[in-house]
Amino acid sequence: MKNCIYVVLLLFFFSSCDSFLEEYSQDLTYAKTASDLDELLIGDGYMKITENSVIGLGSTDGYYFPWIHVMDDDITQVETGWNADGSAFTALANFYLWAEYPYMQEGEEVSDGDWKRLYKHISSLNVILSKTETINDQPEEIERIKGECYFLRGVYYFYLANIYAKPYSKSTASTDLGVPLKTTEYIEDVYFQRNTLEETYDRIVDDLTTAARLLKGKEHKTVYRAGFHAAHAFLSRVYLYMEEYEKVLLSVDTVLQGGYALLDYNERLALVNPGQGGTISKEVSVTYKDSPETIFSQGGNCFASSTGGMMSMYNFSVSEDLLEMFNREPGNDLRFGSWLGVYKDPNNPSYWVEKLADEREDGVVSSECLVRLPEILLNKAEALAMLSREDEVMNVIEELRSKRMKQDTYVALDRRTGEKLIELIRDERRRELCFEGHRWFDLRRYAVNTKYPYTKKIIHDQYFYSSTTWTREYLGSYELKEYNSEPAYVIPIPRSVIEFNKGNMVDNATRPQREMFKRF
Repeated sequence: MKNCIYVVLLLFFFSSCDSFLEEYSQDLTYAKTASDLDELLIGDGYMKITENSVIGLGSTDGYYFPWIHVMDDDITQVETGWNADGSAFTALANFYLWAEYPYMQEGEEVSDGDWKRLYKHISSLNVILSKTETINDQPEEIERIKGECYFLRGVYYFYLANIYAKPYSKSTASTDLGVPLKTTEYIEDVYFQRNTLEETYDRIVDDLTTAARLLKGKEHKTVYRAGFHAAHAFLSRVYLYMEEYEKVLLSVDTVLQGGYALLDYNERLALVNPGQGGTISKEVSVTYKDSPETIFSQGGNCFASSTGGMMSMYNFSVSEDLLEMFNREPGNDLRFGSWLGVYKDPNNPSYWVEKLADEREDGVVSSECLVRLPEILLNKAEALAMLSREDEVMNVIEELRSKRMKQDTYVALDRRTGEKLIELIRDERRRELCFEGHRWFDLRRYAVNTKYPYTKKIIHDQYFYSSTTWTREYLGSYELKEYNSEPAYVIPIPRSVIEFNKGNMVDNATRPQREMFKRF
């Protein structure tokens, strides 16, 4: 059994393992050349770009973990007359309300499609890597394929670790539970256990470092494929989470030599009529594939659909807390008008997310797995601040802000130091990277930061739109406590995985049954 090389997920991830083997073993039968492996890599290794998808749980062909956006403080529920059925909210309600077991919908348990898909991708990558040892018709192409495989595997383990494990903390990583690691292509007749978080991050770093070495000097044709600079960009993110700040700077410096440039919103927005709502096209979007800022993207954008605006997430709008952030510093922040569209209901004005290109356009980028130059600059600023190189930090922040503020209102910020400087960096990161899959992970890692720990309570309100009175009715609120007294910052391991492994797979701490309360 161990000698069978199939694209197959670890046994405990699929109940229909036989059909899965049959489907993918046929692909490998025909894998004789580098071109064959490249096709397998595109089809099975990369996240899919999903079009016109309705948000739902349990799916293995919809958006990747869209619920990552509804647990933080950047979003709130909204109910209006034209979306009164609330189907998007129904699907994600248990994540929005931090339920004990969020994979429930209308009282019924649904499968964790994201755990399945991420490990399915990893298994595919393991098999492709094994086949590169015997296929060598185009050595340069084989090396590139290997590099992309290592990059993707590192990225997927990063997401698994930050969804299903605690945030990385140097003092506890050697004992904290990470996620199961599988790097071989053959089926193992064993029950699997969770590796430590330290082992998980070591694997992530090793895979991304190997990817960077293999991809150096290779032609990079599209941001939808991994490349040398994408590997270093993601490494800078991982090192930031690990508080390895000198290493962050080394990776950042490599990325900054890649020819990327900040988009000047003053020039770009001359094409845009802000605040009108509707479809955001590649010609007017400020976050799109061919932007000089875009380094890498894979997967779909759950905030955009062919019907325009925020239809896939139409039961959620931008929180008041985030809206206030755009007015916190001096200057007219052009991100506010270009990223957030207004739904002008006189009884319930709301702001929709219109940051990313519409899915009908070939310029769409991901709302979950996107790497842009502004993140790299913010990684640099945070690393410099943590290393007490504070004079350099303000230059980096102003470099970004100068391209985001309306020119006739732009003024340089007052110099800040210590905790105030860290607060500025974190605020700027929240403004710039909102709805790109960062905020929930950032809140987790801030809570365990060695030098400047930060955590907060989050309150989510729940509403119901009455089709009788045609008004929005407040039902109540739910609270997520601060990190140290709150297990819900970690998603539970799927119950099917726990049950299959007969006690060998340890679950995360039990999340509480949360009580609704009235706050107004």
